[in-house]
Amino acid sequence: MLGQFPNAPADLLVSIEADVFTFRHPDDADLIDGSIGEGSPFHQTFGYYAHGVAETTAILPAGWKIRLIPVRNQNTGTGCGLCLEVHDLAVAKLAAGREKDCSFVAALLLKKLANAAMVESRLRESSLSGERLELALARLKRLTPG
Repeated sequence: MLGQFPNAPADLLVSIEADVFTFRHPDDADLIDGSIGEGSPFHQTFGYYAHGVAETTAILPAGWKIRLIPVRNQNTGTGCGLCLEVHDLAVAKLAAGREKDCSFVAALLLKKLANAAMVESRLRESSLSGERLELALARLKRLTPG
Protein backbone atom coordinates (compact mmCIF):
# COMPACT_ATOMS: atom_id res chain seq x y z
CA MET A 1 0.00 0.00 0.00
CA LEU A 2 2.62 2.50 1.07
CA GLY A 3 4.79 1.70 -1.93
CA GLN A 4 2.24 3.15 -4.31
CA PHE A 5 0.52 5.57 -1.92
CA PRO A 6 3.05 6.84 0.65
CA ASN A 7 0.45 9.29 2.01
CA ALA A 8 -2.42 6.79 2.10
CA PRO A 9 -5.45 7.57 4.27
CA ALA A 10 -4.99 6.57 7.91
CA ASP A 11 -7.81 4.02 7.87
CA LEU A 12 -5.84 2.00 5.31
CA LEU A 13 -2.76 1.92 7.52
CA VAL A 14 -4.10 0.09 10.56
CA SER A 15 -2.21 -3.20 10.14
CA ILE A 16 0.96 -3.64 12.15
CA GLU A 17 2.04 -6.61 10.02
CA ALA A 18 3.59 -6.74 6.57
CA ASP A 19 3.95 -9.96 4.59
CA VAL A 20 7.52 -10.10 3.26
CA PHE A 21 9.35 -12.49 0.97
CA THR A 22 12.55 -12.41 -1.01
CA PHE A 23 13.29 -13.68 -4.48
CA ARG A 24 16.61 -14.94 -3.14
CA HIS A 25 15.75 -18.15 -1.30
CA PRO A 26 12.54 -19.77 0.05
CA ASP A 27 14.14 -20.35 3.48
CA ASP A 28 14.42 -16.57 3.93
CA ALA A 29 10.84 -16.60 5.30
CA ASP A 30 12.17 -18.17 8.50
CA LEU A 31 14.99 -15.62 8.65
CA ILE A 32 12.49 -12.78 8.26
CA ASP A 33 10.25 -14.16 11.02
CA GLY A 34 13.20 -14.62 13.35
CA SER A 35 14.76 -11.23 12.70
CA ILE A 36 11.85 -8.81 12.36
CA GLY A 37 8.81 -10.98 13.04
CA GLU A 38 6.13 -10.83 15.69
CA GLY A 39 7.58 -10.49 19.19
CA SER A 40 11.07 -9.68 17.90
CA PRO A 41 13.15 -6.79 19.24
CA PHE A 42 12.31 -5.01 15.97
CA HIS A 43 8.58 -5.40 16.69
CA GLN A 44 9.01 -4.24 20.27
CA THR A 45 11.04 -1.20 19.16
CA PHE A 46 9.00 -0.02 16.18
CA GLY A 47 5.49 -1.35 16.89
CA TYR A 48 5.13 -3.30 13.66
CA TYR A 49 6.58 -6.51 12.28
CA ALA A 50 7.09 -8.62 9.20
CA HIS A 51 5.71 -12.06 8.52
CA GLY A 52 7.96 -14.11 6.27
CA VAL A 53 5.97 -15.74 3.47
CA ALA A 54 6.66 -17.69 0.30
CA GLU A 55 6.21 -16.25 -3.18
CA THR A 56 3.21 -18.53 -3.62
CA THR A 57 1.46 -17.60 -0.36
CA ALA A 58 -0.88 -15.04 -1.95
CA ILE A 59 -3.14 -15.55 -4.97
CA LEU A 60 -1.93 -12.98 -7.50
CA PRO A 61 -2.79 -12.24 -11.14
CA ALA A 62 -0.53 -12.97 -14.07
CA GLY A 63 2.08 -10.27 -14.59
CA TRP A 64 2.21 -9.10 -10.97
CA LYS A 65 6.02 -9.16 -10.89
CA ILE A 66 6.36 -6.60 -13.69
CA ARG A 67 4.00 -4.26 -11.81
CA LEU A 68 5.89 -4.28 -8.50
CA ILE A 69 6.42 -0.77 -7.12
CA PRO A 70 10.04 -0.05 -6.10
CA VAL A 71 10.52 1.75 -2.79
CA ARG A 72 13.88 3.37 -2.22
CA ASN A 73 14.31 6.28 0.17
CA GLN A 74 16.33 7.35 3.20
CA ASN A 75 14.49 4.78 5.33
CA THR A 76 15.62 1.89 3.11
CA GLY A 77 19.30 2.83 3.24
CA THR A 78 20.98 1.25 0.26
CA GLY A 79 18.22 -1.32 -0.17
CA CYS A 80 15.17 -1.30 -2.36
CA GLY A 81 11.84 -2.81 -1.40
CA LEU A 82 9.25 -3.97 -3.89
CA CYS A 83 5.55 -3.57 -3.10
CA LEU A 84 2.50 -5.00 -4.81
CA GLU A 85 0.60 -2.70 -7.15
CA VAL A 86 -2.74 -1.82 -5.53
CA HIS A 87 -4.96 -3.84 -7.90
CA ASP A 88 -2.77 -6.92 -7.44
CA LEU A 89 -2.98 -6.40 -3.68
CA ALA A 90 -6.78 -6.17 -3.93
CA VAL A 91 -6.84 -9.51 -5.78
CA ALA A 92 -4.83 -11.15 -3.00
CA LYS A 93 -7.16 -9.69 -0.37
CA LEU A 94 -10.33 -10.77 -2.20
CA ALA A 95 -8.93 -14.26 -2.71
CA ALA A 96 -8.15 -14.54 1.01
CA GLY A 97 -11.63 -13.25 1.82
CA ARG A 98 -11.15 -12.52 5.51
CA GLU A 99 -13.30 -9.76 6.98
CA LYS A 100 -10.30 -7.46 7.45
CA ASP A 101 -9.24 -8.05 3.83
CA CYS A 102 -12.70 -7.24 2.50
CA SER A 103 -12.85 -4.07 4.60
CA PHE A 104 -9.49 -3.04 3.19
CA VAL A 105 -10.64 -3.56 -0.42
CA ALA A 106 -13.88 -1.67 0.29
CA ALA A 107 -11.85 1.30 1.56
CA LEU A 108 -9.56 1.18 -1.50
CA LEU A 109 -12.59 1.34 -3.77
CA LEU A 110 -14.42 3.98 -1.75
CA LYS A 111 -11.36 6.26 -1.70
CA LYS A 112 -10.82 5.64 -5.42
CA LEU A 113 -7.33 4.23 -4.88
CA ALA A 114 -8.38 1.14 -6.84
CA ASN A 115 -10.72 0.66 -9.77
CA ALA A 116 -13.29 -2.15 -9.51
CA ALA A 117 -13.14 -2.98 -13.23
CA MET A 118 -9.37 -3.36 -13.06
CA VAL A 119 -9.63 -5.54 -9.94
CA GLU A 120 -12.19 -7.73 -11.72
CA SER A 121 -9.92 -8.06 -14.74
CA ARG A 122 -6.98 -9.01 -12.54
CA LEU A 123 -9.10 -11.52 -10.59
CA ARG A 124 -9.83 -13.23 -13.91
CA GLU A 125 -6.06 -13.29 -14.62
CA SER A 126 -5.34 -15.07 -11.34
CA SER A 127 -5.14 -18.79 -10.66
CA LEU A 128 -8.60 -18.70 -9.07
CA SER A 129 -11.18 -20.68 -10.98
CA GLY A 130 -14.64 -22.09 -10.63
CA GLU A 131 -16.37 -21.50 -7.32
CA ARG A 132 -13.39 -19.72 -5.75
CA LEU A 133 -13.28 -17.18 -8.60
CA GLU A 134 -17.04 -16.65 -8.45
CA LEU A 135 -16.85 -16.08 -4.70
CA ALA A 136 -14.07 -13.48 -5.10
CA LEU A 137 -16.02 -11.73 -7.87
CA ALA A 138 -19.14 -11.69 -5.66
CA ARG A 139 -17.09 -10.14 -2.84
CA LEU A 140 -15.86 -7.46 -5.22
CA LYS A 141 -19.38 -6.69 -6.42
CA ARG A 142 -20.65 -6.46 -2.84
CA LEU A 143 -17.80 -4.12 -1.84
CA THR A 144 -18.01 -1.80 -4.86
CA PRO A 145 -19.68 1.51 -3.96
CA GLY A 146 -22.77 2.68 -5.81
